[in-house]
Amino acid sequence: MNVLLSPQPPSFFPHQHDPNRRSPTRSMSPFHNTMSSRKRKADDDSDEMSVSPTSSPAIQSRQLAPRPSKKIRSNELAGRPLTLPRLLETLDATQLRTVLQTICERQPEIGEEVVKSAPRPTVECALQVLKEYQDKLRDAFPYGESSSDYTYFRVRQPLLALIDALVDFTPQYLPPNETSANVSLQYLDGATKIIHSLPEWESHSHRHHKENTYDEISKAWALVINEASKRGGGFILHSGGWDQTLAKHNQQSGGRLGAAISAMAANVGWVGGPSGGAQNTPAGQGSILDQLMAGNYGSPVRVGPW
Repeated sequence: MNVLLSPQPPSFFPHQHDPNRRSPTRSMSPFHNTMSSRKRKADDDSDEMSVSPTSSPAIQSRQLAPRPSKKIRSNELAGRPLTLPRLLETLDATQLRTVLQTICERQPEIGEEVVKSAPRPTVECALQVLKEYQDKLRDAFPYGESSSDYTYFRVRQPLLALIDALVDFTPQYLPPNETSANVSLQYLDGATKIIHSLPEWESHSHRHHKENTYDEISKAWALVINEASKRGGGFILHSGGWDQTLAKHNQQSGGRLGAAISAMAANVGWVGGPSGGAQNTPAGQGSILDQLMAGNYGSPVRVGPW
């Protein structure tokens, strides 16, 4: 109690205990502002440095992807086979066909897929293949004079290869597999020319190759002619000049295309051929096809003697 009631010593600085007293305004120097800004920048930098990557929750939740290690290239070379595209580049057409044919024979389902996917062979392509066989046959003939038997046995293998190719290619261009009569006739024309070039042998036992080939191609002509006559009355046979083409082939073969000539005469006789139907046509009137070709079909028909 004595302490609390004892008088307080006088204060020599009364303004320190006056809360309402304001401190005097002091002018701020530019150097003071510069130092303050530097201090704040240093504080900010220290705050940023104080934030550790390990203490950041965003960094902790994200796993850094491992950096791929660089592939060390060895100076030592090792042999390895070619890749499939590079290997195919080294194969010519014959080798590629052989490989493909071998695969198709081992796996028939692949062969069926090839047949479905391959484009339809054109007449030009087929005749080109036959021409290659024809060239091989021509190159197989011996030089100089030689007996017929020796020559036959020398060229027998390429001769049979050409005939087999003809037998295999011909059904491709016959109806009903080939629906265009013009395409069928174009093939038969080229194939018959190749048959004309087959050698004529002195020995009767060697002649059967060409005789049988003529017989088969004559039947093919007859089949196409009969089918073509069902469309438009055989208009394509006469308009394309196929009757004259066949007549020349028959003459060059020595009359060995009898079946084809008979079919042509039976189907185009109405055009003015040798059949009886054209012989009964009145003189001066002409056939319907001749009028179509001349452009006067439908002209008034004269009736009576005037």
